[in-house]
Amino acid sequence: MQLRSDSFENGQPIPAEFAFGRPGDPMALSDNRNPHLAWKDAPAGTRSFVLTVIDPDVPSRRDDVNQPGRSVPADLRRVEFVHWLMADIPPEYTELAAGACSDGVTAHGKHEPFGPPRSVQGMNDFTGFFAGDADMVGEYLGYDGPCPPWNDERVHHYHFRVSALDVATLGLAPGFTLTQLREAMEGHVLASAEWVGTYSLNPAHRG
Repeated sequence: MQLRSDSFENGQPIPAEFAFGRPGDPMALSDNRNPHLAWKDAPAGTRSFVLTVIDPDVPSRRDDVNQPGRSVPADLRRVEFVHWLMADIPPEYTELAAGACSDGVTAHGKHEPFGPPRSVQGMNDFTGFFAGDADMVGEYLGYDGPCPPWNDERVHHYHFRVSALDVATLGLAPGFTLTQLREAMEGHVLASAEWVGTYSLNPAHRG
């Protein structure tokens, strides 16, 4: 099984138009478009696909995050941050156009994000990130792109993964979590493919 994107090369930087945040003073909201994705060579017996986008480089503590005069050390323990979860993608759908599922930042989150018919989308981790922000608080479903701390010494990696499943539906409701998705997928994955992009808002990494 193979996954590709026309929006950025595997292992290379993700263009700012596909990010939640872009370089500013020090950061500004970006176009937040989902990148193009296409996959092929799913195994026989595939009845649906699952898409996940996860950043495993997020600081485990937020003490220094986006604090002037401070930096997030590269050796700080990191945790996962969910940027997109989509389940029950019908087997006949093997491509998502750039900007088709997200085009712009939606304050308080997208509640009914666009996707292939019969697909269902989960909650991303901007839900928790904005929990204390009156201007942005809400439930964030669908795709919301990269927005790593602008003072992070580590470049973040965004893992776009498509998995082929042997069931047509996982029975998940909109707004499901990554934990719920992983539990539902267990024992049903026939094959997976991955495409990785990098992103940083730290001027030291942007050249």
